[in-house]
This record gives sequence, structure tokens and C-alpha cells, in this order.
Amino acid sequence: MLSKNELKYIQSLCQKKQRVQEGLFIAEGPKLATELLNSNYEVKKIYATAKWIAENPTSIDTATVTEIELEKISSLQTANEVLLICCQKENKKFSNLTGKLSLVIDGIQDPGNLGTIIRIADWFGITQIIASEDTVELTNPKVIQSTMGSFIRVQCWYTNLPALLQTTKLPIYGALLEGHSVMGMQPLKEGLLVIGNESKGIRSEVLPFIKNAVTIPRLGGAESLNAAVATGILLSHLCAMPK
Repeated sequence: MLSKNELKYIQSLCQKKQRVQEGLFIAEGPKLATELLNSNYEVKKIYATAKWIAENPTSIDTATVTEIELEKISSLQTANEVLLICCQKENKKFSNLTGKLSLVIDGIQDPGNLGTIIRIADWFGITQIIASEDTVELTNPKVIQSTMGSFIRVQCWYTNLPALLQTTKLPIYGALLEGHSVMGMQPLKEGLLVIGNESKGIRSEVLPFIKNAVTIPRLGGAESLNAAVATGILLSHLCAMPK
């Protein structure tokens, strides 16, 4: 049975301040549990139903909880068998950006959007995402859940974008309403693709570094596309796909 203090502590990890202070994050559900237990992420503790524990033996510290208790500590609308408390990874700088296409995320605020972008990047074989310092944090529970495990394979690095972009010699592409149609472009062998904020787009401090503006042609009357949807369409054209 969960103590009140333990219950309160787990619930506190839904808050960014507490996650940063403790260096931890929460992941939920059987799929994420399987992915994390087979990854190089350190899992500190598992809270799970008796059924999940019986089907998934592990040497990691595990507490049996009822479905009612799981509902109390879950950040999901419907709790799903297992909750893991994991250690965050250090925000390490990429050692190499050449010879590949990497995503640059400028001020994405919606956790679901960032999680979906990470999942899309994983689908297209992109293993690196560079995010502005004000982008929603990777370990936000909604980001983690939205990635469906892709955050394990896609490294995210948070940094000052203008400072980075002014030092790179790689070609920099930006998703803008005014630009070359992505439909006729050849796949990119290397470079950085900048995706802007959901409502404001790419900020003015970053725009001067974009020498290659790309756009998705509009046929209808919609004012704009969701950032994650736009990312998927762009990558479907710009990533070299196997024949």
C-alpha cells in the first residue's frame, strides 16, 4: 500500500521544478515500460499492478499497487498497468552534426507537439533534435507519453539557437510560408531543418541564419499547419528514403 508521503512525492514529479530538482521523470504504460527496461535509461522504481509484475519479472525495485492507487499517481486520463520513475540524462552537446539531417525546434510549447515531432523524427531515421532553451522540456510527462518510446532513440539537446547557428557551416533550412516548394526538392544529405513555434513561427533572432526557406504548398484556405504535421510532411520529402 502506498503511503501518503510516497503518493505525494510521485505526484510532485508531474511538476517541472520537482523533476529538475530530483533529476527524474515519469513514464507510464506497458509499451514505454518495455522500451525503457531494454534501454540504457536508469529506472529507479516501478509501481505496477500484480498482473503486470507477474508477467514482467525484473530485479528493479518494484511496488505492487492496486488500480485505484495507480489512478492516483498517474498523469494519464486512464492509468495503464505500470508507472516508472526514471533518471534524466545529462543535456550533452552533439559531437557531430555533419553527414546527416537534424531537426532544430524553435520554441515549441505544446508537449503533445514535441512528443509527436520526436516520434516523427524517429520514423524518418533522424536521431538528433536541437531545441531552443524555451522549448517544452523533454521529460514533461505528456512529451514522454506522446513519443511512444521514440525519445529513447532520438537525442534532444537544448541550447541557445542563434549562438549555435552562427557557428555552424552546415546548410540551414527553415519551414516558412514563403519559400521553395518542398515537393520538388531532392532529399537532403546533411543540414539543419528549423521548425518554429506553433503560433509565432520561427523567431526573428533565428530568421537571419536561414538561407534555404522551404514551404508546403497550400491548396485550400487553412491559415497554417500544426507544427508536428508540417514536420512530417517536410521530412517525407527531405529524407532520403530506401528504394
